[in-house]
Amino acid sequence: MTTFDNREKAFENQFARDDELRFKVGARRDRLVGLWAAEKLGHSGEVAETYAKTIVSAGLEEAGDEDVIRRLVADLSGSGIADPEIRAALAAAAITARKQIMEAM
Repeated sequence: MTTFDNREKAFENQFARDDELRFKVGARRDRLVGLWAAEKLGHSGEVAETYAKTIVSAGLEEAGDEDVIRRLVADLSGSGIADPEIRAALAAAAITARKQIMEAM
């Protein structure tokens, strides 16, 4: 292998690691915001965990955050929690998720 081939392989490996990290952080973020929303809905224990899993699944429907936000807005519409608060909770959950994933590595 040439130096160029080695560098190309290293970049491919780094891209794969970064992509896996983004996926893990996104899934953890969606779970955390799902648990937050479950609490707002009055759920706890296994019901809250199950609800959080549905939010993680919603996050896999399309690229970006809008699928999760749409689901949360619909679910929380009767509780007085609006889009800006949901987006703030999602941002806070992203910070926490990244920290948790990085600590686990």
